Amino acid sequence: MDASRNFPPRAEVIDSKPQYSLWQLVTYALRLGTFGFGGPVALVGYMHRDLVEQRKWISETDYKEGLTLAQLMPGPLAAQLAIYLGYVHYRNLGATVVGVAFVLPSFLMVIALGAAYVAYGGLTWMQAVFYGVGASVIGIIAISAYKLTTKSIGKDKLLWAIYVCAAAVTVVTESEIVWLFLISGVWVWLVKAPPRNWFGGGASSMAIAAVQLPAASAVASVIDWPQLLQIGLFFAEAGAFVFGSGLAIVPFLYGGVVNEYHWLNERQFIDAVAVAMITPGPVVITVGFIGYLVAGVSGAVVAALATFLPCYLFTIIPAPYFRKHGKKPGIVAFIDGVTASAIGTITGAVVVLGKRSIVDLPTVLMMLITIALIWKVKKLPEPVIVALAAVAGLVIYPLLKT
Repeated sequence: MDASRNFPPRAEVIDSKPQYSLWQLVTYALRLGTFGFGGPVALVGYMHRDLVEQRKWISETDYKEGLTLAQLMPGPLAAQLAIYLGYVHYRNLGATVVGVAFVLPSFLMVIALGAAYVAYGGLTWMQAVFYGVGASVIGIIAISAYKLTTKSIGKDKLLWAIYVCAAAVTVVTESEIVWLFLISGVWVWLVKAPPRNWFGGGASSMAIAAVQLPAASAVASVIDWPQLLQIGLFFAEAGAFVFGSGLAIVPFLYGGVVNEYHWLNERQFIDAVAVAMITPGPVVITVGFIGYLVAGVSGAVVAALATFLPCYLFTIIPAPYFRKHGKKPGIVAFIDGVTASAIGTITGAVVVLGKRSIVDLPTVLMMLITIALIWKVKKLPEPVIVALAAVAGLVIYPLLKT
């Protein structure tokens, strides 16, 4: 039996008073944005653990709807999920302040690192730190993927088939494919709850608008805009048309930042990605670092706003439809299918990222130690584990290079 059907009807979920204040949720978002290491996969896992399992502020149904919406829409996964969870009980105000609180800490960090990078000519210790942090982060992501799998897939053979297929596609292509999510949702929808109707005019209107946006972007790209406007248009396109999380947006950014506009050279771009990986919060915050290198603080602000505004709009505009129709069998089945595909993609991403970070015996050991610590020492915060891994990297990496 589908676990999502054990929850109360959607009307009860909407009408019930939240067991937390907006300020409490904003404080949580600030803390997660400040100490939440591990990239989008780990961050969505933290939100499930903290807000669904431990605090019980968010229902499993609402979380699954938010994860589905975040996977379906373009833009950074973790930021979109945080925005949706802010929307659940506090609507647009909650979505706005929670989204800002989640992104702001890491944005300020990459600004500071950008200033240091410009002042001192590079981050020479970056490889050593990332050597340790990368291995630890893979352990954190693996645990998060395991928990999401056991919680959401259960014993449903159809969902397991979708899950395995999505994981395999992610490993082979090293990217997230939105059509796979949609096909998975429709497949389960047709098998378990043959449809009578769908979302209606609202969804159709959004689809028409989405089709029109690429044409507008293509026209804008041929105009010789001032640099800040060029930055805004490019990063808005990244936020609006790149599906998936940091793993998917990096190749897109490389093609524009290095090859098309020549704002950065390859070494600078690699350093920018490394900065994003060792800072907490969404990996996509690397756009702030890139914007800073190109045009200082104003460039960082424009790049970040342009990247995150589309994902904010793509979350709050369709959210009412998810809230209103979430209890319908067809929608529940569709969400189950997309969720299975999303979690399969997350599991596949563990393999993809692991190939880049687990490169020798010390990194294997650091990953296994991280998994053991998280599994056995329940109250040990992940930032402490990441900090220890960074120190280990600073010690071990130079020894391997001598």
